[in-house]
Amino acid sequence: MRHRSKTVKLKRNASQRRALLANLACNLIEHGRIKTTFGKAKALRPVAEKLITLAKRDDLHSRRLAIAFLRQKETVQKLFSETAPASKDRQGGYCRITKLGARMSDSAPMAIIEWVDRIVAPDEAPAEEIAAKETVETPAPKKAAKKKAAEEVVEVAGE
Repeated sequence: MRHRSKTVKLKRNASQRRALLANLACNLIEHGRIKTTFGKAKALRPVAEKLITLAKRDDLHSRRLAIAFLRQKETVQKLFSETAPASKDRQGGYCRITKLGARMSDSAPMAIIEWVDRIVAPDEAPAEEIAAKETVETPAPKKAAKKKAAEEVVEVAGE
């Protein structure tokens, strides 16, 4: 039975999974938007939203809990000073996940996870435009490509 088995394991043991999610959360806080696999983005969302909820309390205990999870004091400082105040009026749903196409090397589904209330630089493209650009076109089958190349060689030889 699947009772109380909500944790997405990501093919890692508990310590590796915790370290992965902490690193992803640090990168999300630092950059405001990261590109990762869809499964990792879905696993990161509740972690990131709990960190924002902690940071919105803005007391010593919540700061120490955030440092214990993230293990980077500069990132926690940015979380409490910039990221959390930007979403102080929002009651939840601090992250947005935008699906991209499949990765070329292994066809893993990719996604962009970003803060909803993040400050956008003027030269930065929205996630929807990136998703539109990164849709992967399926390549032509190899046999058809070889046949087409052979036909071109015949036409050149016939002239």
